[in-house]
Amino acid sequence: MSDAAVKGPPSRPAATRIDLLDIARGLALFAMASYHFSWDLELFGYLDQGLTTHGLFKAYARSIAGSFLFLAGVSLMLAHGSRFRPPAFAKRLAMVGGAAALITLVTVFAFPFGILHAIAAASVVGLAFLKLPGLVTVLAGIGCLVLPHVYRSAAFDPIWLNWIGLFETTPRSNDFVPLLPWLGPFLLGMGATRLAVSAGLTQRLAAIRAGSGPLARATRFCGRHSLAFYLVHQPVLLALVWTASQLAPPSPADPVPGFIAQCEAGCEQGGNDAAFCVRFCGCVTDDLRSGQLLEPLLAGKIDGTGDSRITAIAEQCTALSARP
Repeated sequence: MSDAAVKGPPSRPAATRIDLLDIARGLALFAMASYHFSWDLELFGYLDQGLTTHGLFKAYARSIAGSFLFLAGVSLMLAHGSRFRPPAFAKRLAMVGGAAALITLVTVFAFPFGILHAIAAASVVGLAFLKLPGLVTVLAGIGCLVLPHVYRSAAFDPIWLNWIGLFETTPRSNDFVPLLPWLGPFLLGMGATRLAVSAGLTQRLAAIRAGSGPLARATRFCGRHSLAFYLVHQPVLLALVWTASQLAPPSPADPVPGFIAQCEAGCEQGGNDAAFCVRFCGCVTDDLRSGQLLEPLLAGKIDGTGDSRITAIAEQCTALSARP
């Protein structure tokens, strides 16, 4: 995926390549594929709607994204920390940026700033930290993680600025990885690697062989070709799930859990805390049911934004849910 998540620098001798880093990238790729597979199952109706965007699934997805960016920072520092090589950097950046542009074209209506976009942007920003002390870079990474929690502005809401990450209104996208706070784990990876190099830890890690069995070889291979894996895995998974849906279609799903999950997601994106959103969405669902409005709403027979009855329910539940 860049100087980073794709593979180590081609000019490094094979003897100094850190085998554990390839294994770590491979494991991150497998974790990503498992999450996307769950998302595909939800898309085709095998899992409840909204399941993969909340709770443990949401935490799982964020931890995977963080691991990719951390490893990208590690690889950038290993590749260019001692001597910056513009041709190698430009080649890797072109590969990642080109792949990100391709994904943007495929998903043009959603316009996501996804993980590849974040890695490409972070790689450019990371050049400014190549020669800085590791501790300074680590502190900058922590600052990037904290900043979006203490400062946001509507000035960053326009689509050409929301990729920075300081927006007030969260864009709706299945794969949105803004520069902030996600530059944070990238810089943490760079800073940790600078400190590890100074302590001589990277040479000791390079001497460790992570195994020679089939699973280790497969993991290592995928870690060394992570950009190709990233681009190919989702079409393959979608094809598999689509084929399964033709042979064994999923049972009709109960739409209520998905409605509640989407309600809670929209509520949290509006800046409300999770506890409030759980109370609010539970209240709205109960009132819609008691008023025999839920099924018509889910069936699209009622306009959820223009029906005064639904507006009244939302206002009442907002007041009730705000009470301690």
